Amino acid sequence: MKREAVGATSPNVRIVIIDESELFRAGLNLLLGKQDGFEVVGMAGNQSDAISLIKKEQPDVALISIGQNDGINLELLPDMLAAAESMRVLVITGSADNDLHRRAIHLGAVGLLSKDIPPDILIRAVEKVHAGEAWLDRAMTASILRDLSPRHRTQKRSPDEIKIERLTNREREIIKLVGEGLKNKQIAERLFISEVTVHHHITSIYSKLEVADRLELVIFAYRKGLAELPC
Repeated sequence: MKREAVGATSPNVRIVIIDESELFRAGLNLLLGKQDGFEVVGMAGNQSDAISLIKKEQPDVALISIGQNDGINLELLPDMLAAAESMRVLVITGSADNDLHRRAIHLGAVGLLSKDIPPDILIRAVEKVHAGEAWLDRAMTASILRDLSPRHRTQKRSPDEIKIERLTNREREIIKLVGEGLKNKQIAERLFISEVTVHHHITSIYSKLEVADRLELVIFAYRKGLAELPC
């Protein structure tokens, strides 16, 4: 199936849709194409067309549907990310396979969504992912992060423990709230500080823990007991 070029205007967030179902692609295109600030720049129904499309369009966000059939292989993710280094990948799946979810995160996805979510959640997820945040569906990611929790601790201090010692009490508070799924504005309201102050704290946290983004921070926090896993 050939890729489909879509849209000619130039809103803020440039999106590609990768799914083997023409009907599903058309539905997402109709939904996202109507949103202010979004532009669907192309769609693809197979792996080779997906890579070509991404190389050509250099999108901001790729929506990739996986888990139902073999048309779109999860192992495609690293090649897709290499084709557009600044692109963020949001995976949509109808599968309940936890191994599949874990693999998606490990291969570079910054968000996971179930196919049965309401449209407004998809729109919010695209916005957040484009803004550099992770989109974590608690029901789908709890098992991923649980697998990364430490089972044994050694007496010798690890490099990660040394990093954690640099954190202030306020930074630890913020990490815990990030782990609960709160966004910057919600954290600011909870702690009675400004959103700008929260942003500065999170930037400091990234530097001290040597993590690149919110997703890496959440995974680190769950692994090291700085935040509680969702139930």
